Amino acid sequence: MKVSTRVHYGLRAMTELARSYSDARLLSIAEIARNEALPLAYLEQLVGELRKAGLVEGTRGVRGGYRLAKRPETITVGDVYRVLEGEVAPVECTAEDYLPGSCARETVCLSRSIWERVQLAILSVLDSTTLQDLLVSESLQHASAAKHFVPLETLRSELAHA
Repeated sequence: MKVSTRVHYGLRAMTELARSYSDARLLSIAEIARNEALPLAYLEQLVGELRKAGLVEGTRGVRGGYRLAKRPETITVGDVYRVLEGEVAPVECTAEDYLPGSCARETVCLSRSIWERVQLAILSVLDSTTLQDLLVSESLQHASAAKHFVPLETLRSELAHA
């Protein structure tokens, strides 16, 4: 399964908004686009859809911008995915709107059960991961990288004595 750029970019925008949530700071779409290196016009469309779905709220004007409509710990990756992509269905017969009997192979198909398991696994991850979880994960990655940071002069010194 491949995640669309809509979902990937939308989630990046949402994590950027989640970073500024505790400051109650509004972010312009231009600022989000710049921070995440995303195309501005495309991002405007995505944020519009996220706003209509109630995940983001906007304020007009000179000091306007966008912020999360809910706390980062209450918005899941699954919420963002469904707004921007729709349901998770690895194959047609696992879709919510699938009509039983639509597939001629339905009664003899041995692969449907694996796609249902894949769908459940994906939904489990998407629906149990919040924007806050992503922020915590980011903080842990930065802390780990800082802990393993070795100044260039130390490396040069160690190489010189080796």
